[in-house]
Amino acid sequence: QVQLVESGGGLVQAGGSLRLSCAASGRTFSSGYMAWFRQAPGKERKFVAAINWSGGSTYYGDSVKGRFTISRDNAKNTVYLQMNSLKPEETAVYYCAARRYAYLSRRSDDYEYWGQGTQVTVSS
Repeated sequence: QVQLVESGGGLVQAGGSLRLSCAASGRTFSSGYMAWFRQAPGKERKFVAAINWSGGSTYYGDSVKGRFTISRDNAKNTVYLQMNSLKPEETAVYYCAARRYAYLSRRSDDYEYWGQGTQVTVSS
């Protein structure tokens, strides 16, 4: 079993930056993917970014390419999401997720483990 804990959310002005962290503990694995999703009130949970835990390959949703960067620190069992040039419409609860399988998925249903979420609010 894997436990995920997000941190780093908060209030930021439009155009600003924020870095989220996700610390993994418990029965971690050396392969598979960790990802970030976000969900605004009344909306579906949407894919933001993912990283392969062993190789470090990264993948992004179209709307965040060039502005967000996902990275990992294997020694700390932590994944990060650096968010730059934030927009008000990106206000949402941001969730860290993990899956043990060696192929990428952008579907929330394919991720086995989830953190509790951290609120990101971007003001106009």
